[in-house]
Amino acid sequence: MSKVIKRNYKVTGMTCSACGKAVERAVKKIDGVTSQSVNMATEKINIEYNSDKVKFEDLESVVKKAGYNLLEDIKYSKIDFKIGGMTCASCAKAIERVVDKLDGIDSINVNIATEKATINYDSSKLKLTQIRNAIEKAGYKVLEKSESKIPNIDEDKIRKEKEIKSLFTKFIIAVGFSIPLFYIAMGPMISKPFGPWPVPSIIDPMLNPLNYALIQLLLVVPVMIAGNKFYTNGFKALINKSPNMDSLVAIGTLAAFLYSAYTTFKMATTDMMVGHGHHQLYYESAGIIIALILLGKYLESKSKGKTSEAIKKLMGLQPKTAIVIKDEKEIEISIEEVEVGDIIIVKPGSKIPVDGIVIEGHTSVDESMLTGESIPVEKNVGDKVTGASINKNGSIKFRAEKIGSDTVLSQIIKLVEDAQGKKAPIAKLADTVSGYFVPAVITISLVSALLWFIFGSKDLEFVLTIFISVLVIACPCALGLATPTAIMVGTGKGAENGILIKGGEALELSHKIDTIIFDKTGTITEGKPQVTDIVVSKDIDKNYLLKIATSAEKGSEHPLGEAIVRYGEEKNVEAFKVEEFKAIPGHGIEVTIDNKTVILGNKKLMDDKKIGLGNLKEKSDKLATQGKTPMYIAIENELAGIIAVADVVKDSSKKAIEKLHSMGIKVAMVTGDNKKTADAIAKEVGIDIILAEVLPQDKSNEVKKLQKQGKFVAMVGDGINDAPALAQANIGIAIGNGTDVAMESADIVLMRSDLMDVPTAIKLSKETMKNIKQNLFWAFGYNTIGIPIAAGVLYIFGGPLLNPMFAAAAMSLSSVSVIGNALRLKKFKAYK
Repeated sequence: MSKVIKRNYKVTGMTCSACGKAVERAVKKIDGVTSQSVNMATEKINIEYNSDKVKFEDLESVVKKAGYNLLEDIKYSKIDFKIGGMTCASCAKAIERVVDKLDGIDSINVNIATEKATINYDSSKLKLTQIRNAIEKAGYKVLEKSESKIPNIDEDKIRKEKEIKSLFTKFIIAVGFSIPLFYIAMGPMISKPFGPWPVPSIIDPMLNPLNYALIQLLLVVPVMIAGNKFYTNGFKALINKSPNMDSLVAIGTLAAFLYSAYTTFKMATTDMMVGHGHHQLYYESAGIIIALILLGKYLESKSKGKTSEAIKKLMGLQPKTAIVIKDEKEIEISIEEVEVGDIIIVKPGSKIPVDGIVIEGHTSVDESMLTGESIPVEKNVGDKVTGASINKNGSIKFRAEKIGSDTVLSQIIKLVEDAQGKKAPIAKLADTVSGYFVPAVITISLVSALLWFIFGSKDLEFVLTIFISVLVIACPCALGLATPTAIMVGTGKGAENGILIKGGEALELSHKIDTIIFDKTGTITEGKPQVTDIVVSKDIDKNYLLKIATSAEKGSEHPLGEAIVRYGEEKNVEAFKVEEFKAIPGHGIEVTIDNKTVILGNKKLMDDKKIGLGNLKEKSDKLATQGKTPMYIAIENELAGIIAVADVVKDSSKKAIEKLHSMGIKVAMVTGDNKKTADAIAKEVGIDIILAEVLPQDKSNEVKKLQKQGKFVAMVGDGINDAPALAQANIGIAIGNGTDVAMESADIVLMRSDLMDVPTAIKLSKETMKNIKQNLFWAFGYNTIGIPIAAGVLYIFGGPLLNPMFAAAAMSLSSVSVIGNALRLKKFKAYK
């Protein structure tokens, strides 16, 4: 007996999604391989194959021919760590470097916006404590370990609020001492007509210069204590050879402080500095820089909290308790205590706690949290219910089927979190630059200061201004936040609209789509046949014919027969008693009703029974050309009428295709149906390219053909028989009702069956990419312009010299402005 097994293998040498697709295509050709899926984030391929036919050596050889390497299966564990103490992209790179050096690490991805590290590691070689120690040794704090269940939203919220409150307190302390410090330091230097600002004679720099220096020293110390994290984190990062933003602030402000302290000491011990020593004090620069950066950090922290609001809303949907029936008693228990198989009762107005199947009662359920549809869905015995949806008007009992991390809501949250954590290709540019940026800035500041000292001004005060200004203005916060913040808001906004984007790469690449292939059944159409026309001969009443047909098909299990029965029930038809029933496979049925022989079926059945179509032939042909299936009903061997059944087009299909056309996108339809039916559907909705009579296994070949023409192709399907085509396409878009959330083959999952979500997803990609480019332009442009100005380029040509305090303000403003720009995506409007 053959054995089908699933294995994960490591693939090396892949650089982009096209590589992943190439590996999938190569492996797919091996006889015995039943499915394959490459995950670019982990560089792994999941393969299902017949172990009697396929050996590892076969897989390895094929992958090697494609230009890549396949490594033996390693059981990697995955862990998410919440990281504290990160201040910029350099921090994220530092953590990635130190952890990546550990033996047993498969991959690590640190996201500065979500403050999370996602690590794949070999648990046989490496323990969690070793990873934790490496991170903490680098100067950062591991706040929590995320388990495979819904995160505790309350704990996360409390921690964030505590962090924001702490930053605000530190800012208030800093600004409280910096304002009088600035007044005392700058007041005597204000020239007419405004000043000078009055100061007491005891600290007047011309009368008591030492007191003037000492009062500033006393005022700046509390400010530096409030900003102590800049020094502890910054110098620890320097020692670990991974300097970050804190390192720049620490070096700059400490240099200002030490220079000023040295000047104060000289004023106290010699007479040489009296009268002009106060001009060489830099206490106010150190104080104001720290105060401004703390303000920037506070505003940044508050803004970053807003970027993850969508996922917080999803987390908050989960009810805290459930009412289970034990020993015929209703007991309220915590949601964590619910087990598979528990019988749960949900009363009107309550949230459904977990996923399950209704076993008693009927109700309507608001599933808008899942699908975005505001109309409640009727639920009866045997129907599925989803956790976090709201029971509207009836009391039901259901059996718990999925709990904890297996529920649809948990999968959605996990998918959105993973998407926010994965880096888009465009982010690699910012990451690469950020990795070298801080060391480069320190070098530029030193070189600039030395050049001015050697070839320009010998004045240490001037040289120190250059040194501090370059260090402070060039912090790479804006650069590191440019991409992840936009991706966080974009994926969150998608989730709000029922569009689940499975990674930054999918979000980035979707705007390139120029051709979309739609599966027909269940995608463009409803996926279930419906009665569209009833045509009768002269002597028969329509209601009577429907009554006869409904009665006859009651015993049939054929989808077309079920459509007739369903239509009859909707019209409240009272069925006749069926006396005899005979199924004729592939043709139809023959029954006896009211002592009359009724034959119901296709044209072949009518031909076999030698029943002519008479005056209904023209109408029959017309129905067929419209893509409808005529079902012929004969009573006592005479044709009584025709009931046409069709898989009707969704209301949103034509509108969605028109919107795609307006976006300049070509639309194709692939179907296994005959050409005539496909043409009829295509004409109705406005399809450009018709691919008819295509077998499910050949759909991916149709995608390949378009790709060979240079098209960037998206495939839209129901995620089941379309999986190979979804994997082959540049972007796979699966339409599902929540059951396909974790589907590996698609890049984007549409929770609703509304095709308008396809152009909405593309629009969201375009808006997000536009936002990212704006952020990167601002971040790169800001540093490109700011560093030369801080280094004194304008001063050479008679322009101004940048004051370190203005440099600090500009640096803080750049980070806040980038996050503020990303938050504009929250105003994104979906197509209706």
